[in-house]
Amino acid sequence: MKGNRAVLYLRLSKEDADKISKGDDSASIKNQRLLLTDYALTHNFKIVKVYSDDDESGLYDDRPDFEKMMIDAKLNEFDIIIAKTQSRFSRNMEHIEKYLHHDLPNLGIRFIGVVDGVDTDNEENKKSRQINGLVNEWYCEDLSKNIRSSFKAKMKNGQFLGSSCPYGYKKDPENHNHLVIDEYAAKIVKRIYKLYLSGYGKAKIGSILSSEGVLIPTLYKREVLGENYHNSRALETTKNWSYQTIHTILNNETYIGNLIQNKVNTLSYKDKKKKILPKEKWIIVENTHEPIIEQEIFEMVQKLQKTRTKSTGSMEANGLFSGMLYCADCKHAMLRKYARRGTKGFIGYICKTYKTQGKQFCDSHSIDIKDLEETVLFSIKNEAKKILNEEDIDELKKMEVYNDSRECYEMQLDGIQKRIDKIEKFKRKTYGNFMEDLISKEEYMEYVSGYEDEIKKLQEQKRLLEGKADLKQELNAQYDEWVEAFKNYINIRKLTRDMVLELIERIEVNIDGSIIIYYKFQNPYG
Repeated sequence: MKGNRAVLYLRLSKEDADKISKGDDSASIKNQRLLLTDYALTHNFKIVKVYSDDDESGLYDDRPDFEKMMIDAKLNEFDIIIAKTQSRFSRNMEHIEKYLHHDLPNLGIRFIGVVDGVDTDNEENKKSRQINGLVNEWYCEDLSKNIRSSFKAKMKNGQFLGSSCPYGYKKDPENHNHLVIDEYAAKIVKRIYKLYLSGYGKAKIGSILSSEGVLIPTLYKREVLGENYHNSRALETTKNWSYQTIHTILNNETYIGNLIQNKVNTLSYKDKKKKILPKEKWIIVENTHEPIIEQEIFEMVQKLQKTRTKSTGSMEANGLFSGMLYCADCKHAMLRKYARRGTKGFIGYICKTYKTQGKQFCDSHSIDIKDLEETVLFSIKNEAKKILNEEDIDELKKMEVYNDSRECYEMQLDGIQKRIDKIEKFKRKTYGNFMEDLISKEEYMEYVSGYEDEIKKLQEQKRLLEGKADLKQELNAQYDEWVEAFKNYINIRKLTRDMVLELIERIEVNIDGSIIIYYKFQNPYG
């Protein structure tokens, strides 16, 4: 019967959580539905649809089911909206004026708040509705302040308030504000620290883990822990460990038992946008949970990241390459070679297999220590000269070959995102035109369908470009790592053990005495 078609609007917000946890489930979705259904049946209303927004704030009108309901209202799908209270519909005074006192009356739709007696068919309670709107908005502002204050108090007390735990930890089943170790992920974290202290770069560590099929933190949380986790800084298509992920893990104090929270904040209680807070406003509490990494190891990693050197003390020339020289054919270590007569002593290196088993198993692959030093020194200086000098590093990045190898993914992505944003504005404008009867239902549906098709295509283009951009980011990180490693060695005149340890992974000696140097840091752009 026309005039009696009713829809129920249910909303459960974060502010209801404390009520429910204390045993008062009157605010729950289930009980809201029972209350509104009973009211509708008592008043002979026909329920045609139920809209429900769970864990959504009443300050905003971009709630999924709320938006659907307002579109259906324009499409004449119902005559009455029934909610528990006006505040369930909205806590924003601006929205109360827009929807309850403008849009819905113009559409001939009645709004009823069961508990607070709000009824837009009753003109006499309009002022009370407006007062309720102001009170509800003030309530939200006060609530926001109280929640922030409560959160800060909990943070200062060492309680973890994040929705998802740092990789390597999970929430204590008996206390969700306390972190406990996730044994599998913790092993990966420990391995990352061990690899870095062994001389592996961050990009290389990521490459090792990726090649072994180790799930990145985002996928691990989703596929193993079953969390509905989304990392806004990562790409949905990313499956490989990135330089940045390794860097974050190596610098996260959570792994030594400390909690760092309050790093971001919303601009206001009515604005969802967030800002990064200065470090002095962070809340840091020590020893809140069991550490994965020992304090000493963490400090060693921090020092190594700053110096990029391994302090091993001074060594004589004959110890420069200890543990680094290998035969290029049999891949066994090289042994020191000494002069048979005279006082020269140590003169170079020779293949261990040849020395101990004979030439039937390998050739000598002998190399003189002076030739080795000169060749390695020349190679390091040559690698460093590619950087020119520290002042020219930025100019190097502007070179044509550098830009060509990277392409302009950022510009393309920015262009696509701007187009998506523009189409979204068109959608909102079209919705407004429809609500104001400037276009027909058919026109509205046609426009929206076209916009959504274009957005879908643009998002696919964006995903493809983001995949390329992710690779570019990794290459850029490798390049920056290479620059940092070699920029101080442009004008070197003598090799040191620290220098060799910092830069070189291994050296292989060929049969003709030439060498192959495997550097720890590579320029991915040649």
